[in-house]
Amino acid sequence: MTESMLFLDRSAVMDCVAGIDVVAEVGQVLRDHSAQRTSMPEEGYLSWTNSTEAQCRSLAMLGGVLRDSGDLYGLKVINAAVDNPRRGLERAGGVAFLFDPETARPRCMVEASYLSAARTAGYSVLSIELLGPPAWNSAAFIGCGTQAAMHIELMVGRFPTFGAVHLYDVDRSRAAAFAAATAQKFPQLRIIVAPTVEQAVRSAPVIITVTTSTTPYIPGGWIADGSFVAHVSLDDLTEDALVGARALYVDDIDLVRDNPRRILGRMLSQEPTIGVTGTLGEVLAGSCPVVRPSTSGYVVSNPFGMSILDVGLIAAVECRARQLGLGQLLELR
Repeated sequence: MTESMLFLDRSAVMDCVAGIDVVAEVGQVLRDHSAQRTSMPEEGYLSWTNSTEAQCRSLAMLGGVLRDSGDLYGLKVINAAVDNPRRGLERAGGVAFLFDPETARPRCMVEASYLSAARTAGYSVLSIELLGPPAWNSAAFIGCGTQAAMHIELMVGRFPTFGAVHLYDVDRSRAAAFAAATAQKFPQLRIIVAPTVEQAVRSAPVIITVTTSTTPYIPGGWIADGSFVAHVSLDDLTEDALVGARALYVDDIDLVRDNPRRILGRMLSQEPTIGVTGTLGEVLAGSCPVVRPSTSGYVVSNPFGMSILDVGLIAAVECRARQLGLGQLLELR
């Protein structure tokens, strides 16, 4: 008996994602999770330093989503080296798998970097829709890499009033190159490169951090009342910025508490009563209060990244690929 697996490279993944409502797919998995119809084992984590003493890591994230239409099970392996951009590579890359629920064999393998960025941006866009300022027209991006590019792409298609982008990156040349590429792709956007991170944070009511920082550097005093912060990356906000938020939302409280590698995880493990308002899934389910930014404070969304979101999106991509006849069939035996 022969066995085969569908392989989708980045080009095929991009073609599939273009025909999928990523935000809707993310929202459905969050609803599944809120209804306790998911399985999310502890992630595997391996770290090391390479020959240039740069930090490297490998994450292995398994997840399951239980649905009447058919259960979904899968795995994402996403690896990163912080000096990859100097090599001309994206910081992170990897592969993701969807398993056959009956035989447990991998039935689909996809390039994971683009897919992972899409699911992260989808989560941010959904959080802005549900929890962001009632009216806004500009966003600040701290970090000018793959994640920032994917966020802007989804936001342009989702928010008609989105008209200005404020950028900051510790690498000034990267920020300049990113600004030029973004302006060429989206000429309707006004692109401003901020001279300092503080100025970028203070320049827009929607702030999205997509960096590799492991040292918090954005204090609460920089964040204006009425702002919304998507704290996507590891450690950008300081403890006082998190504590001082009018409302603080996460993707899964247990996931956050059990991860000491990030500032909020460390805070929750030390002080479990810190004011987490709820999860985005609970907001969708109507079981958690919706608090938006106002003159009395700012709101923070701090997702840690759930494997089940990748699994749900892989399933949607696989379905689309088979409809379009995309991908390469790999014979396993």
